[in-house]
Amino acid sequence: MMKKITLTAVLMALLTNGMKAQGDEGLQIKARAGWSIGATAPLGMPEAFRSLDSYKLTPSFLIGADARMPMGGKWGVLVGLRFENKAMNADVTTKAYHMVVRKGDSELEGLFTGKVHQEVKEWMLTLPIQATFSFSDKLQLKAGPYFSLLTSKDFSGIASDGYLRQTDPTGPKILMGDKDGEWATYDFSSEMRNFQVGLGVGLDWQFYKNLGASVDLNWGLNGIFNSDFKTVDQTLFPIYGTIGVFYRLR
Repeated sequence: MMKKITLTAVLMALLTNGMKAQGDEGLQIKARAGWSIGATAPLGMPEAFRSLDSYKLTPSFLIGADARMPMGGKWGVLVGLRFENKAMNADVTTKAYHMVVRKGDSELEGLFTGKVHQEVKEWMLTLPIQATFSFSDKLQLKAGPYFSLLTSKDFSGIASDGYLRQTDPTGPKILMGDKDGEWATYDFSSEMRNFQVGLGVGLDWQFYKNLGASVDLNWGLNGIFNSDFKTVDQTLFPIYGTIGVFYRLR
């Protein structure tokens, strides 16, 4: 893991030094922090999800820095490095939802109908590489890919208030209650990818001296689970918006 983190830091340094080599004039460097909200979810509501019963805001923060080099006219290239987390807590009602759960000492697989509580937590180092367009020296549009290396990950929860049909819709019926010892748990953290790729778009507005505000939307292009993991039938994408502040160092 340390080798991967070191490689990311070296790549950031090389890219930034490469931009400086083209000329220091016009180079912008910003330190930034932000607060994110979003979800790790499929595109569209799966048939097995009958309703979203609750969504709880969870602390999702971002800190980092970036460097922007003008490329002629109003265009430029931005390279950054962020340390961030993406998290969510949600409760859904399901019908015939494929799951692998643990109840007591037994692992059970089948189709679950009932309540599912889901918690997702991801900590990561993110490298955005974006094209920028400056409407003015104070207002910039940015868009491009990002690459994230996960340093910590969790996808777990509880299945309760229902029953599991083992193997198929007509299999043995396993009841699950709403109290500890009656419900079942699941944990798919080990099946999550260590590396994510996505697209981001955002706007930076420098509103006072060196201080500014930003809004960003980041959309994962690959699902959070390894491609050979089939327990969760849907591909889940991390989709998060961020409201932030920055300080222009130069």
